[in-house]
Amino acid sequence: MKLSKKYIGALLISGMVFSTSCNSWNNTAKGGAIGAGSGAALGGIIGKKSGNTAEGAILGAAIGGVTGAAIGRYMDKQKEDIEKDLGNSADVQRVGEGILVTFESGILFGFDSDDLNAEVKHELDNFSETLREYSETDLVIQGYTDSVGSEDYNLDLSKERAQSVQNYLSGLGIETGRMMVEGLGESNPVASNDTPEGREKNRRVEIAIFANDELKQKAETGEI
Repeated sequence: MKLSKKYIGALLISGMVFSTSCNSWNNTAKGGAIGAGSGAALGGIIGKKSGNTAEGAILGAAIGGVTGAAIGRYMDKQKEDIEKDLGNSADVQRVGEGILVTFESGILFGFDSDDLNAEVKHELDNFSETLREYSETDLVIQGYTDSVGSEDYNLDLSKERAQSVQNYLSGLGIETGRMMVEGLGESNPVASNDTPEGREKNRRVEIAIFANDELKQKAETGEI
């Protein structure tokens, strides 16, 4: 179907208005607005445009509407519990209809290592308890590095670190079928690699948490 220039222009304008106004909304309202505008299709478009990122995975899984608002409330509660679990060990944010947890690699691992630091395991133990409580969510665990060293080496290290997090959570009873692991090396930097501070921020593990099909169904039928 060929769209007219007038129709395409209207879509672009409405998209800009939606993006601008969302900045001042709470997370539950954002989830509902995505569905009210154009449903899961918009969530998928946002996810793709966000690239191969944890945030993109969350946005790509969005449903929106009343269902999205219900999932948003569920995630609000889960975020509060995760913040208590992890304390200052991670940054926890609500994104769309999900949660984005970001660990600096220096907190999780020693230099050039994929062995988890003993100091952070207590927080991960608590984190796993919350993940078991909110069992109707799936996770994408992504590892990143800075740009120092070869690209291939960084890619392998980032995958090994993400895998270590998955293995530890799996050992605490989190089903492996709920988790997907990706190593993305030095791609998708969140800061400049030209400074020590920027490189530290780029060395990270991100965990996307979003609704699985069972939770979506419960939200649609009003069970949550």
